[in-house]
Amino acid sequence: MLLLINTNRMLPPIAPVGLDYVAGAARRAGIETHVLDLCLAGDPNAALAECFRQMQPKLLGLSLRNTDDCFWPSAAWFVPQLQETIATLRRLTAAPVVLGGVGFSIFARQIMEYVAADFGIRGDGEQAIAELYTEIRGQRRFSQVPGLIWRQDGAWQANPPAWPQRLIVPTERDAIENAAYFRRGGQIGLETKRGCGRQCLYCADPLAKGTVVRRRDAGAVADEVQALLAQGVDVLHLCDAEFNLPPDHAGAVCDELIRRGLGSKVRWYAYLAVVPFDGELASRMRRAGCAGINFTSDSAHPAMLALYRQPHGKDDLARAVRLCRQNGMAVMLDLLLGGPGETSRTLAESIAFFRSIEPDCVGATLGVRIYPGTGMVAQVAAEGPMETNPSIRRRYDGPIDLLRPTFYLASSLGEHPAQLVRELIAGDQRFFPPLEEESSSVLPAQGDHNYNANQSLCDAIAAGARGAYWDILRKLKDKDEGRTV
Repeated sequence: MLLLINTNRMLPPIAPVGLDYVAGAARRAGIETHVLDLCLAGDPNAALAECFRQMQPKLLGLSLRNTDDCFWPSAAWFVPQLQETIATLRRLTAAPVVLGGVGFSIFARQIMEYVAADFGIRGDGEQAIAELYTEIRGQRRFSQVPGLIWRQDGAWQANPPAWPQRLIVPTERDAIENAAYFRRGGQIGLETKRGCGRQCLYCADPLAKGTVVRRRDAGAVADEVQALLAQGVDVLHLCDAEFNLPPDHAGAVCDELIRRGLGSKVRWYAYLAVVPFDGELASRMRRAGCAGINFTSDSAHPAMLALYRQPHGKDDLARAVRLCRQNGMAVMLDLLLGGPGETSRTLAESIAFFRSIEPDCVGATLGVRIYPGTGMVAQVAAEGPMETNPSIRRRYDGPIDLLRPTFYLASSLGEHPAQLVRELIAGDQRFFPPLEEESSSVLPAQGDHNYNANQSLCDAIAAGARGAYWDILRKLKDKDEGRTV
């Protein structure tokens, strides 16, 4: 028996899409598989104890979606909670523990050492978990398990990441309580592909899912949408890094949803790169049911866009907003402020331009999370030792440890960068302003778009709001200001 455990306890609760896929794949492989969802459990420790009174699994698979909330100054870190969960499991069972999930894959070796797990799977888990289960009960040929990390003779062993060229995942979506997550979380995710070939300075997605785009068949994606509709789920969020890369895949998915008449039955949101995006794709997305787009915008200043390795410019940003308006889709732009080279002038130029093109909302994120294996590490290292760099922000002492939330926030913005951003926003309610560093104990502050433990967001979902979290929050702002939503 295989027991899969969702360890993510962020609120609002986010359905563990990957765990749903992995459980379905394990069952298809003939493995008796159960799921224990700690996010939906009122008392996680009691749920664990009750679970092991009823069953004795041979392998425990734990999913780690997020290592932290990726926001400065809150810097909430979730790895110690995972360590505590594993310690509890050790008291309840002798079954080996294997870790997986996007958050785990970014920091696989470091997390293995921190939490003392038996195995880890870096990359896709659908095939790997079934093969690991077979080897544990058989010949223990661990070198054959895709993406596996384990100890042998006191040394770490690591197979190449599990990024199979052909991406096939179960479409039934029946392993977790999606209806409960929809009621309490307001949306359900799905993937149309994995991997990203872009090399954005700061992004860890290629570390978790690979640098080669691996597409799912458009028909399989539509099958999954229909399976979720049958469970009463009609608001979806695509978990792709950038839905429009490559654009022909995005078009094929939209065309299949349109062909099956699903565009009028579901409402969905997606992340997109600013380019390529044209009127044809915008129209197809809208007819396929897309309600809103969150663009990876980062900046409007040429120097900062070049630093972040973004290919778009101001005209592209304005065009993207205009096309969303013309096609009746809500639009959010994400600002990434405070990176290397950011000054009050570059910051002011970006904010002024974003205000001028009038998106529905703008996330003003202050501070760049530094992930190992990204270009950001070399960029910051060129400034000298991180321990003495005045632009490094962290809430721990001692040597720099990138497993812990560690951020870059340009010291050139002064002692109160959040205040500077707020002054430049000048009360524009379309912006989600950054937290003041001094208010870090308040999680989150009113108006911030950190979703972790956002009580306003939880309350809105409980009252019936559905959709991408940025869209729910901006509608709350509009309501508070008396604007028509």
